[in-house]
Amino acid sequence: MASAVLPIKGLEGIIATKSSICWIDGEAGVLAYRGIDIHDLANHSNFEETTYLLWFGVLPTESQLAEFSRELAAARTMNWRIYDFLRSVPYESTPMEVLRTAVSLLSLYDPDEKDSTHDSNVRKSYRLTSQIAMIVAIFDRIRKGKSIVDPDRTLSHSANFLRMLNGVNPTETATRALDVALILQADHELNASTFAARVIASTLSDMHSAIVGAIGALKGPLHGGANAETMKLLIAIDESGTDPVEYVRQMFAQKKKISGFGHRVYVTEDPRATHLRRMSEDLGKSSGKSKWFDMSRTIELFVNKEKKLNANVDFYSASTYTTLGVEIDLFTPIFAISRIAGWAAHVIEQLDDNRLIRPRADYIGPPYPEPYTPIAER
Repeated sequence: MASAVLPIKGLEGIIATKSSICWIDGEAGVLAYRGIDIHDLANHSNFEETTYLLWFGVLPTESQLAEFSRELAAARTMNWRIYDFLRSVPYESTPMEVLRTAVSLLSLYDPDEKDSTHDSNVRKSYRLTSQIAMIVAIFDRIRKGKSIVDPDRTLSHSANFLRMLNGVNPTETATRALDVALILQADHELNASTFAARVIASTLSDMHSAIVGAIGALKGPLHGGANAETMKLLIAIDESGTDPVEYVRQMFAQKKKISGFGHRVYVTEDPRATHLRRMSEDLGKSSGKSKWFDMSRTIELFVNKEKKLNANVDFYSASTYTTLGVEIDLFTPIFAISRIAGWAAHVIEQLDDNRLIRPRADYIGPPYPEPYTPIAER
């Protein structure tokens, strides 16, 4: 029977839990981690410090940050069987498929696998944060026939990932660009992947299962795959030789969606897009490859004028990652490299004060009681 409360499709605007991790004000364009504005974090913080904030609720002291960074770097290790798995999968497998399966395998070799206490979940979070970045870089090199680059525990999280991915130490500009991108995407309240992780954790499953579920949700093009679609559009425009504005105008005439614009939560500009726009521009200038930023900016101004839509986090992350030399199918895995910080924080918070997440559905099927018809009479 239909409930007295009307269902909201997609649960839009529904409050599902209490959390002290992330606050969003879509009307004002505010995103804050533990009360600290994302603009302050993007301008002054790094990924390690931001991750500490998400996990422990406060900004670290200098000594606490140094110890946290050492712990995260020390976690850059995996059982040899994970390496064998990465070598054995078909090279045409998508990196997100490989990442999803590899994270599931990680649980079999995690020393805290059978322990779901608060402290063990924090230890798992250190390992998963480091290991997810390693898996993405290692698989990309294996599928390209390149040698695996061992992790460098003297480098920051972002610098080490870029080194393991490209085989050379990154520039300061490239490292800072990735660091800012990781900060901006580290958490975003109850997005689809984070909600999936909390639902799984609420069943008293384990940290790895929750993260595998989150990766599965992030894999969808309506969630983590939007920046890849944005880059495919930029490449299509470039290869067509068509003016970007005219190309997008034709797409509008054909009722086609432009990836990277609009957001379920933000009415104003996505505050993350503000920083990624600047990073994309700075990277383009420093590398002498400003084509992708210039094209993106032209499209953004046109779409905003014509449709009053603002760029979201996905739009400029596309040109930023491409200028960093990242393959399109690695965009979403890099999203996971960032979002593991938030996923872990939410799983820990969920399990610290757990109640099974079990919503109801508004039934719209045949009225009860529907008679059972014997098979011979159907």
